[in-house]
Amino acid sequence: MERLIYLDHHATTPVDPRVLAAMLPYFREAFGNAASRQHAFGWRAEAAVEKARAQVAKAIGAGVKEIVFTSGATEGNNLALFGVAESCAEQGRHLIVGATEHRAVLDPARRLAERGYELTVLPVDRFGCVDPEALKRAIRSDTILISLMFANNEVGTLHPVGEIGRIAKERGVLFHCDAAQALGKVPVDVEAAGIDLLTLSAHKFYGPKGVGAIYVRGKNPRVRLAPLFYGGGHERGLRSGTLNVPGIVGMGEAAELATRELPETSARLAALRDRLWEGLRRGLEGLSRNGHPTESLPNNLNVTFTGVRSEVLMMEMKDVAVSSGSACSSAEPEPSHVLRALGLEAEAAKCSIRYGLGRDNTDAEIDRVVAETVATVRRLREQGPQAGISGPTKEAIDS
Repeated sequence: MERLIYLDHHATTPVDPRVLAAMLPYFREAFGNAASRQHAFGWRAEAAVEKARAQVAKAIGAGVKEIVFTSGATEGNNLALFGVAESCAEQGRHLIVGATEHRAVLDPARRLAERGYELTVLPVDRFGCVDPEALKRAIRSDTILISLMFANNEVGTLHPVGEIGRIAKERGVLFHCDAAQALGKVPVDVEAAGIDLLTLSAHKFYGPKGVGAIYVRGKNPRVRLAPLFYGGGHERGLRSGTLNVPGIVGMGEAAELATRELPETSARLAALRDRLWEGLRRGLEGLSRNGHPTESLPNNLNVTFTGVRSEVLMMEMKDVAVSSGSACSSAEPEPSHVLRALGLEAEAAKCSIRYGLGRDNTDAEIDRVVAETVATVRRLREQGPQAGISGPTKEAIDS
């Protein structure tokens, strides 16, 4: 029996064996609390945390003291938005976000709007890119934060973060960037891009789940955040609570490996993605690619299969793990807000699949995925509405 093929690496990635090996000692023999500074167990844990902090900082071009560990990008995004909103409330109450942001940015932004802050949601073009000129027009005298992602988690589009950073600096507005999908796939440099706040999640680049980091600029300007919660003053008072030492160690190792191996990994993933797309194009009509054709993550391919609902297609492809959008909002019945923002009609958005390639995937696996996708789409189209083409019916789901 052939093994299942995993092509959902935007949702999560397997822990690299080298990362796991680095983590294991901190579950047993080196189990100390990094805040216990009276004995060797705590000293060893603290040293491991600081090594990981340096590894993460180097991976994004930051200073060691500018890294704050969190539970993941969702917490980091909330800390960035709520933290700036509270600390800068006297300067202004206007924020700017992009229409295709992850829900971990959009939901906090909308919550702030409910609390009286003003929110501008920037539209994107048909490729998912924001217009820098539109950003310039949206900035006001009371704008305190711009939050635009580095790379989109559904269609892979890369925002022009360097240009966004320059605009933010010229206008004196803080720039937050959700880079959860970027690290290890494309170069990330907070100084070169003029980013003031940047969030990461370890499990997106072959590290463990439940740990992440936020970069908080220390100078030019020094960014001040109000913490989300209190109780001990850990992480320079920004993130109280006992540090997850094994997870942090794993994140540091994963960040170092991801950046060191980026050139080779990125080129290989791009080749696999192109092989997948060309195979689908040769085998099927009635399909279109979503996202930017060149300014995109090397491991992303989002495809609309006209007339075939993604839920049905995924259920029928039992040997392939793919998704129809963000894993964090997969329970939502509505079509992808990202695809809708690109201009897709609701029905087309419901007929779209996200392939997320990973560094363990092979040419042979991609060829199997092409063959299975082509055969399944053809069969579903021949069967017509009873197979869920115009929407998954109970009969189709039960069969």
